Amino acid sequence: MHRTTVTGKPAPAGFAYRRPRRQIAPMAKLSALAGVARAPFLLLPVTLVASGAAAGAYDGHFSWRRTVVALVGLVALHVAVNVLNEWSDMRTGIDLHTKRTPFSGGSGTLPAGAISLRATLLFGLTAAAVGLALGAWLVMQVGWVLLPVMLVGAVFVLAYTDVLARIGVGEIAAGLGLGGLPVMGTALVQDGTLGPAALAAAVPATCMTFNLLLLNEFPDEEADRAGGRRNLVILFGRRGAAAIYAAAALLTPFAVVAAVVANLLPQYALAAVLPSVLLKDPLRWALGDPASPVPIPALGANVAWNLATNLFLAASLVVAALL
Repeated sequence: MHRTTVTGKPAPAGFAYRRPRRQIAPMAKLSALAGVARAPFLLLPVTLVASGAAAGAYDGHFSWRRTVVALVGLVALHVAVNVLNEWSDMRTGIDLHTKRTPFSGGSGTLPAGAISLRATLLFGLTAAAVGLALGAWLVMQVGWVLLPVMLVGAVFVLAYTDVLARIGVGEIAAGLGLGGLPVMGTALVQDGTLGPAALAAAVPATCMTFNLLLLNEFPDEEADRAGGRRNLVILFGRRGAAAIYAAAALLTPFAVVAAVVANLLPQYALAAVLPSVLLKDPLRWALGDPASPVPIPALGANVAWNLATNLFLAASLVVAALL
């Protein structure tokens, strides 16, 4: 029996028909990569680097080149955390059971089949390698004093999803790894010293990133429990975890005021307390009825509070450094 071509004519001898491969448009590939990277949330490392660099400038040292390298490296590490989290949650089935919101439950990219697990893992490991390579360059520029910060950050990046989030320290790891340590690290790369302003700025950054993860865990409670996670919501229950959230939220403006009183931060830094008005909805829920679902506006306000506080603190330190 003769095979025919798509034109209906007899095929030449030896002709073998192959089903054409499905072609994925470049824009679709980029969209999938941006999805697993959770691109809308990559503003956080920008605000952390801004805060750390401004603290370094206030303490008397600033380098544009090292700041830009630190920014690219931190964004790459944040991408790695997000991508590896998406890969793990799909592999364990968590992503198939989350009730997705604009701020929690994953991007939905992998469940939609927009990218393979293998490609996702490769993307995450590549992003981690880029971040660590840039960190190694900064160590060579600044000295070994930066190495402990980089190594601890690397552990938090690579071990967060499959280890730390399963032994009850995921929120602490997030608060330090994508909060306090980047602020201190960015200040440190300016000239190899860590001034009082950087240490003071790292405290609210730690509390806010801690809370950023914690509040977003409430909508995923059942899926996380089924997937073997042991986060604060599961360990302490919704009411206990909500009380921890409220305490960390209130500690943030208090830490700024205390640092100003102690002359670790300039008086201009009190402006960083202003975004705490955004905590109205999250705290109303946490102190009211945490058994109910977290309102979407509260989740959004939690993100805005985090970003705005870092930026207000950075701006106030820049103003103080210039005056």
